[in-house]
Amino acid sequence: MKILEKIALIIYSSIMLIVSMILCLLVFGWLDIGLVGNVITTVIVEETSSKILLGVSVVFILVSIKCIFFDGGSKEQMNERQGILLENESGKLMISKETIQNLVNSVALNFQSAEDVTTRVELDKENNVRVFVNLIVNEEAIIKDLSVNLQAKIKEKVKTATDLEVKEVNITVKKVAPTQQETE
Repeated sequence: MKILEKIALIIYSSIMLIVSMILCLLVFGWLDIGLVGNVITTVIVEETSSKILLGVSVVFILVSIKCIFFDGGSKEQMNERQGILLENESGKLMISKETIQNLVNSVALNFQSAEDVTTRVELDKENNVRVFVNLIVNEEAIIKDLSVNLQAKIKEKVKTATDLEVKEVNITVKKVAPTQQETE
């Protein structure tokens, strides 16, 4: 269907270009409006050309409705947005982005110096995983050591759990939270 849509778009664009050029020529007075009126009248009145014009119009209306109201993405593209589809001889397995995000969150929260974490996962067509982690850490955190250890642990845990390679683990420390001291 994509080839038909491209062909329809090319034809539609060409027709719009021709109509726009004719309108410009009419506005500038370089084309006689009576001549254009006679051509349009002939096309509409003649039985064969009016049926062709009607058929083309109906096709363009349907293509326009499809483009306006229906997403052009395929099911494969939708799956890529939602997760990674793995296949083997026994069947298929969909690992969602949410699953990977939950896995990364649990790894990060196991570190004592991590107070809060939010995660975003990006996937591409080659099943490359990129993880973006936003952290709030406590005052005692040694941020450099925490980030190196966290990156390694996330890569290891995702590889073990899903058999997917994590290409990048990008960490942003959003805030250093003060430790809660007991009041007397």
